[in-house]
Amino acid sequence: MPGACQQSSVLAGSATLITLGALIVFSGKPGGYGKHTLSGTSGARSLPARIAWFVQELPAFLASAGMLTQQPGPLFGHPGNVLLGLFCVHYFHRTFIYSLLTRGRPFPVVIFLRATAFCIGNGLFQGYYLTYCAEYPEEWYTDGRFSLGVFLFILGMGINIHSDYILRQLRKPGEVIYRIPQGGLFTYVSGANFLGEIIEWTGYALATWSLPGLGFAFFSLCFLGLQAFHNHRFYLRMFKDYPKSRKVLIPFIF
Repeated sequence: MPGACQQSSVLAGSATLITLGALIVFSGKPGGYGKHTLSGTSGARSLPARIAWFVQELPAFLASAGMLTQQPGPLFGHPGNVLLGLFCVHYFHRTFIYSLLTRGRPFPVVIFLRATAFCIGNGLFQGYYLTYCAEYPEEWYTDGRFSLGVFLFILGMGINIHSDYILRQLRKPGEVIYRIPQGGLFTYVSGANFLGEIIEWTGYALATWSLPGLGFAFFSLCFLGLQAFHNHRFYLRMFKDYPKSRKVLIPFIF
């Protein structure tokens, strides 16, 4: 239904994502959760990590999946539906698998509310664009941008899931200690899990070939890249034997 699209909304939403990403970088501060949780944010001001991750990620899945199921005709007969399906797959995993497996520290309520608001807004925005605005020719399935983008999305999601698995194995249930992650891309970078998700959303932006996709990829690069930088500094401070050859986010480079 391209006629229902409001281009001004698409531009405003994309500009908001890009602006948020830039503000995060300029602030220079990591997201205040996990190892970067500030002191004094425990107890009544925090939520169990599993509950927080489940609730905050759920709106993005529900918003995109709801729009996807409302489409007439074959569910995946149109390229826009396939791309929205990829978005749903990511948030299905984050909501129903990652959140139930995580062994993270209690999640500050303030950070939880911000993350929930973002997931609501971005889920509606990406779903709205791909449902009502995006127009792809039938041959888009054979376009190099679609093929490479989907490949990068799957590759990045695989790296992200594998890296999260490595991080979970560092702790026994109930432990809050930190250990040096080993294996996978952690051999080369401190932010292997973040690198995977950045690759994932870069692929999404390429496959959708859209300003909303680019805005989300840029936001992800800014937020997750800054998290990786601060994680690297944290490991260097905490562990005297931390591998000196390990980079922050890009193997052998940065």
